[in-house]
Amino acid sequence: MHEELIKQFLIHVSSYNKEDYEKIKQAAYYADEKHQDQKRRSGEPYLIHPLAVAEILISLRSDADTVCGGLLHDTVEDTDATLEEIRELFGDTVSNMVEGETKISSIKAQNKNIQEAATIRKLFFTMSNDIRVIIIKLADKLHNMRTLEFLDRTRAKEIAQECLDIYSPLADRLGIAWIKTELENLSLKILKPDVYKYIEDFLNSKQVEHKKYIERISKVVQKKCYEAGYKVKIVGRTKHIYSIHQKMKKRNKDIEDIYDLFGIRILCDTPADCYILLGIIHSIWLPIEGRFKDYIAIPKSNNYQSLHTTVVALEGKIIEIQVRTFEMDQIADFGVASHTLYKAKTGSAHNWNPNYNVDIYSRLKNWKTEIQHSDSFMDDIKSELLKDTIIVFTPKGNPIDLPVGSTSLDFAFKIHTEVGFHTTGAKANGSIIPLGQPLKHTQVIEILTSPQAHPKLSWLKLAHNNSTKGKIRAWLNKNDEGLLLQKNIIAKTKKEEKKEAIEEPEIITTIKDDEIIRHVNNTTNASLVVGKEKNLLISLAHCCNPTPGDKIIGYVSRGRGIIVHRQDCPNLKNMTEIDQRSIEVEWETESTMITKRFRLTAHRTTDLFSEIEGAIKKYNGHLLEGKLNDTDDGNFVGNFIMECDREESFKKIIKNLRAIPNIIQIAPRI
Repeated sequence: MHEELIKQFLIHVSSYNKEDYEKIKQAAYYADEKHQDQKRRSGEPYLIHPLAVAEILISLRSDADTVCGGLLHDTVEDTDATLEEIRELFGDTVSNMVEGETKISSIKAQNKNIQEAATIRKLFFTMSNDIRVIIIKLADKLHNMRTLEFLDRTRAKEIAQECLDIYSPLADRLGIAWIKTELENLSLKILKPDVYKYIEDFLNSKQVEHKKYIERISKVVQKKCYEAGYKVKIVGRTKHIYSIHQKMKKRNKDIEDIYDLFGIRILCDTPADCYILLGIIHSIWLPIEGRFKDYIAIPKSNNYQSLHTTVVALEGKIIEIQVRTFEMDQIADFGVASHTLYKAKTGSAHNWNPNYNVDIYSRLKNWKTEIQHSDSFMDDIKSELLKDTIIVFTPKGNPIDLPVGSTSLDFAFKIHTEVGFHTTGAKANGSIIPLGQPLKHTQVIEILTSPQAHPKLSWLKLAHNNSTKGKIRAWLNKNDEGLLLQKNIIAKTKKEEKKEAIEEPEIITTIKDDEIIRHVNNTTNASLVVGKEKNLLISLAHCCNPTPGDKIIGYVSRGRGIIVHRQDCPNLKNMTEIDQRSIEVEWETESTMITKRFRLTAHRTTDLFSEIEGAIKKYNGHLLEGKLNDTDDGNFVGNFIMECDREESFKKIIKNLRAIPNIIQIAPRI
């Protein structure tokens, strides 16, 4: 028994009432009994982990059931504990939480990616019933990230990337800002240690200077507010390391050229005071045009509220100022967890509201049936639930939350599936807009419909969200016998007819810098027309990896359907009955661009992908796919696929790439 560890832990539980204190204490001793002599990779008693998770939950002021769930979250998975036993000792609520935290073990461990994806799917479904499950998981991930140095580097990087892809955005969607920030910083420290240390050292070198400057700024603001009759609290803040890294990438600048590295936050009593204080700030310093954001009038989807402005302050330095109430500040830090805040007088049972309407919670409940059997569940989670959002309005003023990049077609399907099916057009702020045009924050969107309208094949290029595309595919598969749709490949299975007119110009999706780490693959608009065959499966050959723009040919294999190869694939000559079994295929959207490949060796450095993409874009090229691997001598080796308008452009791009200092060698590939 680890009596001393539990004794130290229980000091943190002293604010809970007697009944809840005893319940948490019982859970701590139960966890100790079950984990017994188990050790962590660090050699420490395993009990340290559930106790640390519970302490994080207590810092979020979680109710007793949630704290117990944190203490017991690994018991069923790693010990002989059973859900029935936990249910009998701690109740249904705690038992359900522990079940939601337990990994799916029925999938063999050697297929770790599939197991983790299935576990995340289960976690999200459980979360749709009780959002406290994900709060426990975030606490679990946070403590694991704090102790990643005890894992081998490859596994540590996989976990860190998973945190950036799933758990950090999830903490952001739930509004728990401090967990989001710490997960991002810890992930960057593992994935790009050189970048992390570079930014950390710079901030440390400027710490005293920044502190003194913030103190001067705060005194000026405090004095003006006091003279106007307002008592406020002012807090200095420095942007966190990951956020600064993103700014450097987005603006393509060194940290020395990033000016808004720090700011102040002004806390007051009422929303009305926030606007008055904003006016006072703008009377002191000149605001920068286009940098004001009103999240009080239009809160973020995670219920974050604040006024943001950027001003040219003392000595001409640029500084961001946030103005919010004390209550808004609490919600900004704790998010959905602020609605589970424990109060010792009432106890946990009276304090938790399972119907609390945070956006991601509502979307999960509505979306659950649609994604239950989805093959692209992880992509759907990343691209829709966890992506940054905009808010647009219906003509009646109802706010609709959509992922950034959503079109009016996505909006129509978000309103109702039948509205989407019968869409004929759209208006934004009273003006007709193309169905495929990305919507902007705060626009008023009106959907035009007709009973005779129905989905068309071209809509798949006009929709942005996976859920919208899924509904369009389902309708087309059900109602058009001449089409076979499989993911991003389209086969026309009846005699080719005149191609349907495209209603909108194609919108090319560019790869954002902040989405590029070591691998890119941008073939989501790829689709194929297959000439007179019906009911065949279609897949792309792995030997030659055809991409849009390549000249291609289909090979009808026995039992595997149509395998699509590049026409110059060397394996074609070795295939049985190639002349008899080949079939004509083409890309649905024929591109005027040519596809090119190249291979390079480079020194291991940060943001190499950004430099490569920049060199390609300079001559109107487009990076389709790329992957960098580590070599034994500490360098990178990578293969890339891109498209450009002509051979001359490709030669210029290669020349431009050779000028990148960290590239050792580069050569075109056939």
